[in-house]
Amino acid sequence: MLILIPIVFILNVAKHSIITAFTFAVAIAICITPLLLPVILSSSLSKGAIRMSKKKTIVKKLDAIQSFGSINILCTDKTGTLTEDKIVLEKYLDIYGEEDFRILKHAFLNSYFQTGLRGNIDEAVVNRAFENNMKEYVDKYKLVDEIPFDFSRRCLSVIVTDGTKKQLITKGAVEEILNICTMVDYKGEVSPITKEIKDNIKQISKKLNEDGLRVVAVCQKNDIANITKFSVKDEKNMVLLGFIGFLDPPKKSAKSAIEQLNNAGIRVMVLTGDNLEVTKCICQKVGINSDMIIEGKQIEKLSDSGVLRLLKKCNIFVKLSPIQKARIVRLLHESNNVVGYMGDGINDAPSLINSDVGISVDTAVDIAKESADIILLKKDLKVLLDGVYERKKNLCKFNEIY
Repeated sequence: MLILIPIVFILNVAKHSIITAFTFAVAIAICITPLLLPVILSSSLSKGAIRMSKKKTIVKKLDAIQSFGSINILCTDKTGTLTEDKIVLEKYLDIYGEEDFRILKHAFLNSYFQTGLRGNIDEAVVNRAFENNMKEYVDKYKLVDEIPFDFSRRCLSVIVTDGTKKQLITKGAVEEILNICTMVDYKGEVSPITKEIKDNIKQISKKLNEDGLRVVAVCQKNDIANITKFSVKDEKNMVLLGFIGFLDPPKKSAKSAIEQLNNAGIRVMVLTGDNLEVTKCICQKVGINSDMIIEGKQIEKLSDSGVLRLLKKCNIFVKLSPIQKARIVRLLHESNNVVGYMGDGINDAPSLINSDVGISVDTAVDIAKESADIILLKKDLKVLLDGVYERKKNLCKFNEIY
């Protein structure tokens, strides 16, 4: 404008009066101004994106920067964000809570031979098994078939053979595994499962959860020689072996980061598929109010208005399916909140899309990174906080320009 308008004025003065030339030049300036505003906006956002990249925050979509600094609710999973994301297999116990290497062996066969996306739990099982010299089972057993994990069953099964017999080995959430088991195996002796045994297993599992351990149950089935094509229907009349416990301690930086986010006017909500006890243990350690915790089954049949009432007073939702997570994010967005969602798994994709700002990390699965607007180079709330502060500074400078 500084260059073009004077040139237009000078050229018009040669043919018209000064007033006419000046009026025409002003009219040109007025017409150009709206066209230049998007350029100024894009330039400012691009400069902000570069500054945010120095804070380990990569902006994929420039439009998201405007919402990033305005977030007033941050929804996040527990694993990796509030915890160290370094899961270690701590315990492998039989139905009475006694250590049993047979449980580790069956968990290892399940984790090693499953062909899906190997998660942290599978990696922890395999690493512990290798530490206990179980590599020989890799050559001894062969994979026959697999029943993949899904979020409704919350378990995964593999069918393996050692050349003489086939075994269906399943691992998954304790409650779901108990529902498909009719027998228990204790030191090689199989007997019918009873209410007392189930209650005892639930009690042991709950105690481990309260200590911050994630618990996964393991069961098997041997009478499958005549089955050639396996499906979910075969996951019944199983024999419960025991369970494995994983430790994933909270991050040292999580508590102070959450406190600073709250001071910045950002409410932190935890949406997780984990159970109540272990989530409550972690949330208490990082300073998230855990007086009220809602499970996914409690909101399943509620209307949107009913869920909204819960969202106003509850910060922790557990045992959620991906669809339930996405529904909560959608309702928060429709309630005039600016919602950020932080996730890195396949099940987080719907929620990342439903949020105002989808936030993922560079180690996330491809679909999560594709769905996200912003990528963090480090999975830490501190990095997110730095990005928000940087965005607020850029917004203030942008407002000063106008």
